[in-house]
Amino acid sequence: MSMLSYNEVLPKRIIILDGEPYEVLSSWVFRKQQRKPVNQTKLRNLKTGGMAEHTFHVSDKAEEAEIDASTAKFIYEKNGEWFFHDSKDKSKRFTLDNDHVGDAGKYLKSDTEVEVRWFDEKPIQVKIPVKMDLTVKEAPPNTRGNTAQGGNKVVTLETGATLTVPMFVEAGDTVRINTETGEYVERV
Repeated sequence: MSMLSYNEVLPKRIIILDGEPYEVLSSWVFRKQQRKPVNQTKLRNLKTGGMAEHTFHVSDKAEEAEIDASTAKFIYEKNGEWFFHDSKDKSKRFTLDNDHVGDAGKYLKSDTEVEVRWFDEKPIQVKIPVKMDLTVKEAPPNTRGNTAQGGNKVVTLETGATLTVPMFVEAGDTVRINTETGEYVERV
């Protein structure tokens, strides 16, 4: 359990604030006129998924959270509950709700290996691979017209998510997606 000074609270760090784990999304250290510098941060509560803003002053300290990580496999989703099991032991199953899975759920398909973050021996967050390959389930037909800038169309993936892709992508093709930005990368 290490303590961070106000200017060490940086993006991607996980801190404890009011007894809850928060991931730092952004931080901005600045000073107003003759005052002491402050660090203005945007935080996401890893238990509830809620967002918060907090200002750390020069005298403030933040406790860095002790987060454990393990690999797990996604099994299925039903009624907003996401079922996983430990990669090494299929009998160790656990569930997460929509708030903890977040946008990652749009790209999860059965048997996908993910990283699960644990806090106080409870799963709190799922990290999926940055690049994933998914099959295009539905694609509208190509339309003629102004394609000088490269035409795009919206397709539906096997997980039900929609994605903007170039015109040449057809139903049945496999596409690679950047899961952090939700953008098309290439056809596989």
